[in-house]
This record gives sequence, structure tokens and C-alpha cells, in this order.
Amino acid sequence: MFNKLDMEKWERREYFFYYKNLIKAKYNLNIDMDITDLLKRVKERKIKFYPAMLYAVIRGVNENREFRISYDKDGNLGYWDICHPSYTIFHDDDKTFSDIWSEYSEDFSIFYKNVTDDMEKYKDVKGIKSKEGKPDNFCPISAIPWLSFTGYSNDTYSESNLFFPVIAFGKYYEKDGKILLPFSVFANHAVADGYHTCKLINDIQDIVKRVDEWLK
Repeated sequence: MFNKLDMEKWERREYFFYYKNLIKAKYNLNIDMDITDLLKRVKERKIKFYPAMLYAVIRGVNENREFRISYDKDGNLGYWDICHPSYTIFHDDDKTFSDIWSEYSEDFSIFYKNVTDDMEKYKDVKGIKSKEGKPDNFCPISAIPWLSFTGYSNDTYSESNLFFPVIAFGKYYEKDGKILLPFSVFANHAVADGYHTCKLINDIQDIVKRVDEWLK
């Protein structure tokens, strides 16, 4: 469901127009996320890591309204009740990727099935957008599993009304007894300040650490 914002009462009205029309600022924040407990649990359950990480990311997005803001088809600014993950899958034979999406559920078992079913169905379907019908309320998520990057930045050369975050994570590695995952959030300053993006990242980290509560 889309909820229209009351622009006269919205506390970010001044900031939104300042960063959308005047400064036009976007930015990246990068961290090494501790996935020690998550990876251990995934291996114990003998399930795939990628869908589990997608769940933690999109659940964090859905707990933070700032990252569910967009325009509707009539040009109204508002926010969605939830967003669905739009994520990349890699085709090893020709080294291309496809962008697919899956329906979100707060129930991990349902979400996991949605994602793994879609990954299996579209694994051999080539093209940048291989699954049709992507909803308007989507959050772009990319995996870059070939490199443990220390920084990642992203931007577009043309004006964009995309206010959803663009999230990427890389190749995890071990350091000081912990398993760390390079993690990046590309945010639009019109809807999210540093506080909001830090909260999103910290919330995702918290969801990852509380894996025993949702991956049973």
C-alpha cells in the first residue's frame, strides 16, 4: 500500500527540496558487517547464504520508512508499507547478470522459498531484466562476491527520482576470529541523512546478529 505524505506537515519537507533540487546530493556509506553468527547458522541449516542475507537487508529496509519513499504513478510523494528485493543473479557461462525480484515476507521460511524458487526459475534466463512484473516498491540489492572491497560508490549520470537505497555487499573474509562482509549503502540525501543511513545499517547488523530469532 502507498501512503501519501502530507507535505505541509512532513518534517523533512525543507531538506527534501534542498537536496533534491538545489544540492542534488547522494552519498555512500561502507562498513564491514559482522556475519559470524549468520554464516554459522546458515551452514548448520545447510541453506544458501545469499537469500538469508537478502532477508536481513530487506527486512531492515522495511523497518525504516525513509528508505521506502517514492513517487506514485500520479506524481505524489509518499512511502510504501513494504518494499520487495530486486537483486542480481550471475550467469557463469557468459559472465553476465540478470536483475530479478522476489516477493517479501517477514516469515523467513516463506521468503527463502520465494527467493530460491525465483533463482532456480530464472537462472538460465538471460537479459538485464529477466523477470517481468517488477513492482514499483522495490529495493535494488547487488552481490559482488569476487572481492572484499574496502569502499564502493555508485551514481547515475542522469537525473533520477529513485529514492530507494542501492545496497551492495562483497566477498566475506575472516579477521580476528570474525567473519566480515563488505557492505555498502548508496542513499539519496533528499530522503535520508547520515543518521538515517547509519540507523539502517545498524538495524541490518542487528537483524543479522539476531539470526536465531528468525532462522529456526
